Amino acid sequence: SRMSGQDAPINPNGDPYQLLQIVRNPDGTITRALDIPETPPTSDPSLSISVLSKDIPINQSNNTWVRIYLPREALDNSSHLKLPLIVYCHGGGFILYSAASSTVHDHCVRLANELRVIIASVEYHLTPEHRLPAAYDDAVEALYRIKTTQDDWLTKYADFSNCFIMGMSAGGNIAYRAGLRVAAEADHLGPLNIRGLILQQPFFGGTQRSESELRLVDDPTLPLCVTDLMWELALPIGVDRDHEYCNPTV
Repeated sequence: SRMSGQDAPINPNGDPYQLLQIVRNPDGTITRALDIPETPPTSDPSLSISVLSKDIPINQSNNTWVRIYLPREALDNSSHLKLPLIVYCHGGGFILYSAASSTVHDHCVRLANELRVIIASVEYHLTPEHRLPAAYDDAVEALYRIKTTQDDWLTKYADFSNCFIMGMSAGGNIAYRAGLRVAAEADHLGPLNIRGLILQQPFFGGTQRSESELRLVDDPTLPLCVTDLMWELALPIGVDRDHEYCNPTV
């Protein structure tokens, strides 16, 4: 069930389902067998940790939320200087991980600590149960939820005039698409002012194989058959890899 229009042979030895530990179900969902540890938020200021965290809902009917990371120094800061805000989208090929996944949580703690920023990490819908643009919708809705929030960590300590959207891998793709959308609606986003995008190896592609895709066709961590399957499960039904969600150059 490969998508048409691709110019390079697929590694016949790789089973992307096995590598990702997923099973495709007849109803279009997938079963995820990979054991991905999760970390709960830690908001108790009496604990001797450098970054506090808590979850606030975006849309309770959709079960979407953001995890806020607050450097402790913001609480102790007598000068009341507000910290920049990064709205963060995690990676995972659109199909794996959560804002609560331990690797995502630990990464956000490190970012908040080292950059001295507040981070709002978005829990967005995964594909193929919710195909794109669902994750883009969730990221945009998170930005609007943040702009109207009454949460004291954000209202007291976040500098809404100095906000960035950041994402890694598939999260970089989501950050890019969310950024495009809110750039067109910037007048409605105040007091949130998006100063830029921070994209870490954003996940893009196209029907034409790139030089790095061909070079890394049998990469042990992320072979081409895996990224092909991720796109197949993420894109709207019936489109190829030159859809704008995948290929921003079209």
